Amino acid sequence: WRSLLAELVKVGGITAEEAKKSSYLNIVGMVGSIDNDFCGTDMTIGTDSALHRIMEIVDAITTTAQSHQRTFVLEVMGRHCGYLALITALACGADWVFIPESPPEDDWEDHLCRRLTE
Repeated sequence: WRSLLAELVKVGGITAEEAKKSSYLNIVGMVGSIDNDFCGTDMTIGTDSALHRIMEIVDAITTTAQSHQRTFVLEVMGRHCGYLALITALACGADWVFIPESPPEDDWEDHLCRRLTE
């Protein structure tokens, strides 16, 4: 930073006094991730917007599923973080959710088929 200030003084971009006042640089970082996978934050920027959009889609799919008596599988973004999938499942009362933090057991297909026949 200091070398950049010195260069600005050298080329006449700022005065030496301005460079002295700006000798320290404070940086603030904001995490933007819909995955909500950053430690130390309650919710990252983008997560709430993504969840809101997912719930709009779930509402639209639910209407179709009920009127046609169908079951739908919904996949959401999240890479290696199941936050959006889990919160969506809780918010809409899903019967089943797969998240990377807790992989399904080997016989998950049998459990799912039994649940669907209930």
